[in-house]
Amino acid sequence: MSTLTVSFSDLSKNSKRVAGTVERAQRVHVTRRDGEDLYLTTERHDRQREETADVTARLFAALISSDEGARAILLALPEVFPWTRHQSTEEVREFVVDLVNATHDAAELDVHTNLHRVMVEWRATARILADPDLTAQLTTPLPDEDHGDVPAS
Repeated sequence: MSTLTVSFSDLSKNSKRVAGTVERAQRVHVTRRDGEDLYLTTERHDRQREETADVTARLFAALISSDEGARAILLALPEVFPWTRHQSTEEVREFVVDLVNATHDAAELDVHTNLHRVMVEWRATARILADPDLTAQLTTPLPDEDHGDVPAS
């Protein structure tokens, strides 16, 4: 689905026309030179997106609560997150639990940053595991030297 784009100045100068565009397209990307871009959307479209997130979270939770469902998720995971092939079975299970919990947060609490953080952090872990030299470097035991207490900042 392509999203229509307008500039912030166009929104300011032609707000009625842009509002009509939002009603037809349901979502419009507003570009800004002096800040983060915005999205304008209709209330109905936003409500439908929230319902979609809620259904997805509940579906994940229901699937993971049974052995068959958990297996189905684990089998489907490499299609959605190909980098999981670099993780151990236990790490993939931890990722799924984190993913389900973060999806619940997005749906129930309207907190979406946790879901993004979970995906970014687990992908970074997979990136390290995919590079044998980096994995070896980061898993080498540290010397048994004690450098004393760490002062509170």
